[in-house]
Amino acid sequence: MKTVVISLGGSVLIPTLEKNRIEEYVPVLGEIAALHRLFVVVGGGGEARRYIAAARTLGIDEGTSDEIGILITRLNANLLIAALGEMAYPKVAESHAEAKKFAESGKVVVMGGITPGQTTDAVAAVLSERVGASVFINVTSVDGIYSADPKKNSQAKRYEKLTPAQLLRIVGGTALTAGSNTVLDIVAARIVERSDIPLVVLDGNNPENLSRAICTGEFTGTIVSKGRKKIFPL
Repeated sequence: MKTVVISLGGSVLIPTLEKNRIEEYVPVLGEIAALHRLFVVVGGGGEARRYIAAARTLGIDEGTSDEIGILITRLNANLLIAALGEMAYPKVAESHAEAKKFAESGKVVVMGGITPGQTTDAVAAVLSERVGASVFINVTSVDGIYSADPKKNSQAKRYEKLTPAQLLRIVGGTALTAGSNTVLDIVAARIVERSDIPLVVLDGNNPENLSRAICTGEFTGTIVSKGRKKIFPL
């Protein structure tokens, strides 16, 4: 049994409360959890950005806006836990130490944000180190890492394989404002570089893409790794 850490983007899982994919993700996460020790870090998505936008219109500082966003990530995490039922540990882990402790139950451990100024991708990257993950998977709304934002630049190139150093050069200019929505933030990228844990960025709009990657090795996305060792299937 290997250890898998998934950063499940809020824009994928809960773009809005009315248009969430939680029900679609429950069987996929259950399939993975039956084979591997599983940790899931849930992002804030559209709902978090709505709250943060409201905070800014009130003149609230970025740190406090971040804390508001963290609360939304934990609400999203609670929704996922409730939907997973007996498969999940019944409480949202609020620290990496709690996540490790909860994992002793053998159940899926779910987290949201932890620290202002740090995205849930960074939370998941550090968690991958703390639990000795075999792979860190970033499930996002695009099908990999591009040379530029593919939604804004039709000429952007998608990479199938990158080294951590190359990843750092690509994401080095990303902002750390509350509610930032990039494929991966600079903090997470630096953790990936130092940890030597393979990172896989894949499209989560179809939940089956995640299960196919882990179970068969067939997926569209980007692998970030220093070596040439095959990552999937686990």
